[in-house]
Amino acid sequence: MSTTARLRMNRTALVPVAFLALCAVPLATASAWTLVVFLLPLAVALWVLRSGVDVGDDGLTVHSLVGSRTVRWPELAGIRVADRGALWLVTTGGTEVRVPVIRARDLPRLAELSGGRIEVPAPPSAGQ
Repeated sequence: MSTTARLRMNRTALVPVAFLALCAVPLATASAWTLVVFLLPLAVALWVLRSGVDVGDDGLTVHSLVGSRTVRWPELAGIRVADRGALWLVTTGGTEVRVPVIRARDLPRLAELSGGRIEVPAPPSAGQ
């Protein structure tokens, strides 16, 4: 039996998206062609609902607005922490996959969900 943990953005992020859609009403209703302004809040809402990571027995599946990519456990060489705590999966093929939603502070949770396949280094001791 396969177990999968889904890590997604908090749904409260849709509140500012709804506010954006409400603020877009005067501009979008000005004429027929300005209705395309509603595409921006729609795209942001779809991004909030879709982007995330699935951690399963077979590997990590990264979902973005337009697609998804699975990195199987044997293909995972490591995780790179970029500026501002953004995470990138580094594959054995040398490619990198941006991990949405999860930040460096979430690495212990990701390590736990991976079943020991991802290790989190211990923080340096105070004497070093």
